[in-house]
Amino acid sequence: MKHRYLPMTETDQKEMLETIGVTSIDELFADIPEKVRFQGELNIKKAKPETELMKELQQLADQNKNLKQYTSFLGAGVYDHYMPVIVDHVISRSEFYTAYTPYQPEISQGELQAIFEFQTMICELTGMEVANSSMYDGATSLAEAAMLSCGQTRKKKVLISSAVHPESKDVVKSYASGQYVEVVEVPSVDGVTDLDALKELMDSDVAAVLVQYPNFFGQIEKLKDIEEIVHAEKAMFVVSSNPLSLGALTPPGKLGADIVVGDAQPFGIPTQFGGPHCGYFAVTSKLMRKVPGRLVGQTVDEKGQRGFVLTLQAREQHIRRDKATSNICSNQALNALAASVAMTALGKQGVKDMATQNIQKAHYAKQQLEQHGVQIAFSGPFFNEFVVRLNKPIEEVNEHLLSKGIIGGYDLGQTDPNLKNHMLIAVTELRTKNEIDTLVKELGDGNE
Repeated sequence: MKHRYLPMTETDQKEMLETIGVTSIDELFADIPEKVRFQGELNIKKAKPETELMKELQQLADQNKNLKQYTSFLGAGVYDHYMPVIVDHVISRSEFYTAYTPYQPEISQGELQAIFEFQTMICELTGMEVANSSMYDGATSLAEAAMLSCGQTRKKKVLISSAVHPESKDVVKSYASGQYVEVVEVPSVDGVTDLDALKELMDSDVAAVLVQYPNFFGQIEKLKDIEEIVHAEKAMFVVSSNPLSLGALTPPGKLGADIVVGDAQPFGIPTQFGGPHCGYFAVTSKLMRKVPGRLVGQTVDEKGQRGFVLTLQAREQHIRRDKATSNICSNQALNALAASVAMTALGKQGVKDMATQNIQKAHYAKQQLEQHGVQIAFSGPFFNEFVVRLNKPIEEVNEHLLSKGIIGGYDLGQTDPNLKNHMLIAVTELRTKNEIDTLVKELGDGNE
């Protein structure tokens, strides 16, 4: 069936009103005072026949620059990655896309197992011991990690690297304001966290230090060096990480992280114009009972058969509000399922190969741009994103690229005036050599 919406007929409306015991719409809303009701006609278009409406909506949709028609080098937290075909097939099954919270395990084994597998694979990728069933997105996960750290250490100051995604920083600060937590930014140097500045800012009042790996500029932070500075003051070390990068990089858990969070969007979740996506949250075993959201555990039934249940739910829905870890009362089960299916389809070697291709193709793009006279802003190692410094406003360059069928990189000047005319370019495994070479040519032309 092409159309998933069927309009309500006058007969349908009449039957519904009769069922609830009223005779008209006016009677249905009789309890609402007349003075607060909307008077007149809504300023919306008149109804059209279905065929005309579908045509108009398609014309509106076609105004969007989509990734099927354009080659994208835009990343900055949302990436154009390969999605195994099986992902859409599995998540389109009605028992998954209509499910909410699997409170009744006897009828929810499929979803519970999928979430359990998601948790397991996140633990394997991050090098951590426990992961929850997912969260709203990576930014929410990072903010929750900061608040967990404050609760665990009973301290009210958080240090966050300036190289963390600006939107994630904003979410952390929003959470912190409600909890009366002080958030201090640690400056960066050459695209990574300034370790000397971090040492100066560290003291016994710091609950946690938050960094991103790879960071917002695509650079690889020196986690081991940061970990030593953080733990010397008995603070908690929180790392926000792109899970795909962990197919090639050393997992944060192996480098001393207490909490690892991030967004599972690179695995089987479309860009979707910015969301919805799926956050993940992984910790060491000692923090298991402080994890926000819910955890699915494996057990056996009375016949000894393998089964799955919700085991821990440190949420205000289930325990006293003053004891709750978080107010988040939901998760992204469907998107977590998509990520699980994608990771399963790719396998360990597939994830490693995919991560390696991101590294190789991004470095090829960087080398070609350098050879064509484009200045690279930072010198350190990076994953699949890097920053270039151009001679013209990024908005102007991106307009030129768009006219050539290319979605350009992120304009860093939008969030940091010091990075005016700096562009963050993302190169994923989907970009071909021809597409990269075209970008290099057009970027060079547009920069002159």
